[in-house]
Amino acid sequence: MPKDKNIMRRYIFIIVLMGITCIAIIVKAGIIMFGERQYWKEVSERFVKDSVIVKPNRGNILSADGQLMASSLPEYKIYMDFMVAKKKNESDTERKNRERAQHLKDSTLTVNLDSICRGLHRIFPDKSVNEFKEHIRKGRKKESRSYLLYPKRISYIQYKEVKRLPVFNLNKYKGGFHEQPFNQRKKPFGSLARHTLGDMYPAKDSAKNGMELAFDSILRGTVGITHRQKIMNKYLNIVDIPPVDGCDIVSTIDVDMQDIAEKALIDELKEINGTVGVAVLMEVATGDVKAIVNMTKCADGEYREIHSNAISDMMEPGSVFKTASIMVALEDGMIDLDSGVDTGNGIYMMHGRAMKDHNWYRGGYGYLTVPQILMVSSNVGVSRIIDDHYHDNPQKFVDGIYRTGLPTKLNLQIGGEGTPFIRKPNGKGWSRTALAWMSIGYETLIPPINTLTFYNAIANNGVMVKPRFVKEAIKDGQVVKKYPVEVLNERICSESTLKKIQYILEKVVSEGLGKRAGSKQFRVSGKTGTAQVASSGRYQTGSKYLVSFCGYFPSESPKYSCIVAIQKSGLPVSGGLMAGSVFSKIAERVYAKNLAIRLEKAIDSTSIAIPDTKNGNLTAADYVLKGLDIPTRWEEKEPAKESMTWGYAQSYAHEIGLTPRTSLKELVPNVIGMGAKDAVYLLEERGLRASLSGVGKVRSQSITPGSRIRKGQTIKLQLNH
Repeated sequence: MPKDKNIMRRYIFIIVLMGITCIAIIVKAGIIMFGERQYWKEVSERFVKDSVIVKPNRGNILSADGQLMASSLPEYKIYMDFMVAKKKNESDTERKNRERAQHLKDSTLTVNLDSICRGLHRIFPDKSVNEFKEHIRKGRKKESRSYLLYPKRISYIQYKEVKRLPVFNLNKYKGGFHEQPFNQRKKPFGSLARHTLGDMYPAKDSAKNGMELAFDSILRGTVGITHRQKIMNKYLNIVDIPPVDGCDIVSTIDVDMQDIAEKALIDELKEINGTVGVAVLMEVATGDVKAIVNMTKCADGEYREIHSNAISDMMEPGSVFKTASIMVALEDGMIDLDSGVDTGNGIYMMHGRAMKDHNWYRGGYGYLTVPQILMVSSNVGVSRIIDDHYHDNPQKFVDGIYRTGLPTKLNLQIGGEGTPFIRKPNGKGWSRTALAWMSIGYETLIPPINTLTFYNAIANNGVMVKPRFVKEAIKDGQVVKKYPVEVLNERICSESTLKKIQYILEKVVSEGLGKRAGSKQFRVSGKTGTAQVASSGRYQTGSKYLVSFCGYFPSESPKYSCIVAIQKSGLPVSGGLMAGSVFSKIAERVYAKNLAIRLEKAIDSTSIAIPDTKNGNLTAADYVLKGLDIPTRWEEKEPAKESMTWGYAQSYAHEIGLTPRTSLKELVPNVIGMGAKDAVYLLEERGLRASLSGVGKVRSQSITPGSRIRKGQTIKLQLNH
């Protein structure tokens, strides 16, 4: 019995002890929750920092064959915090610790100021050591929390150099140095298709126009969120939501064709002193825009891409519109190929207003058949045909023009397109002469891209496809979204009418005013255009003119369509001579580029085709060549596989010779013969900035190889094939 009583006492003691403990825990929890709530909240804020947005990497824009046309590179603005972080409601102890840390930092900065400023001057030579000293002292006097140390954005290499300087190499909560990152958009091919690719607002890292804006949601990616938490006396970045990098987009632009079109157009603009010029090259079957050039003459006399003229300019198309007028009349059965018109001496009074042919002062053309009317681009011939058959029912003609698809709103993948304007009989300003002048391309407003889309449909057996600028979006090599070919009009006219128009357009180039657009290598079809541009609603002598040529090639099996349109002031003007010659250069060079040479007919089956290999990263070149079963020979001992070896590549009869070269890190390397990617990588690795012009291999560099490097110096590289 006594034994049982002892056991009961122990149980009661344990129960009472546990009860007291539970009460104590509850009381303490209550004190923490209510009495010490503010204190512990402040403690937690010291160990956990607010959420920070982490920006993803913006996707690249690639050419049709995968070349990099726009990519993001990191740039930074650098700042200094001259005050140790001050907390709200800080205690006396915290205030004293902060002031002590501030004094220590000021002392450290003062001791190292000369060294810091010398380092900054070495990295940024445009500002002297004394200028940096005065600037830093000014910021410290202001007790600025975010003081801009250098006014411009700096590269990643420069940023890493600055981070090595005294004080700046400390944690930002100790030293005060911090940065603001930006993703700077770079275009390796310079100005090629610049406005079509689009630009970014530098200060906002947001898209401005072109593909950058149209596909911004795909390129931008998704932001992530992190917070900083103190663990074991160290602040760590804790990822709450990881950022998702943007997708790459594959454009339809062909870099070589873009270069061909741009050079041909600029050469002609300089020769005739043109003010604005556009050239668009399109693949017939798909509507893929392979090249698009928009050039404007600037105040300094240079031609640059400023606007998307090819898709936005609302201009009277002139004689290239005559093809649509004749198509409507043929389709409605009003005329046939053997129909004709007496154009007389080249002047015809159209309801009291003189309609003139371009050769009226030489006596005109007399009687012309329908093909001949377009071959010589007779204003009188076209206007008489349309006015004779549609004057009493002009709406029928307008309906026919809409049926061709020429005034169709294209809803392009990129913004800024103009909306075609076709005057209607029941609209404001319609007159007795409106139909006649409308039939030859006046009193209408058509962007060049719409005119090209119409001619492309003629080449595409009557099927009108929407111009396409982007084919697909990819992520990590996988296609995430496709942009298929879109058909806008299954048939712009009947097959019989189409064959007649195709026949006439081929005659325009082979026998008519479009001869300069032709080629001895293949047949070309198209139509010339010359229009006087109205100024303040009037056509005045000496005003601006629009000369153009729109067509396709080769005529027998069309592969590409193209439009060239040039604005110039004053006479002489000729669509066939000026725009046609540009068309011819583009067509011949593109045709030559696409000639397929069967290697098995040129060499026997046992031979090995040795490709031209660029200088540069020999390790990468050796890997690719071996993958293609092309023999390589190292002129010196083959380096370890994991090393990156730079040098020269030489093509021999049966193999590629690889010669490593070494140069001191402080000397400017020789990048002649390298591709753009390798040259830029090697130069920026050594602290130089690279400025590229042209495409192909590096043919010259502005700083002599072997010169001593000055960090941040810009070296200009000229590339060509």
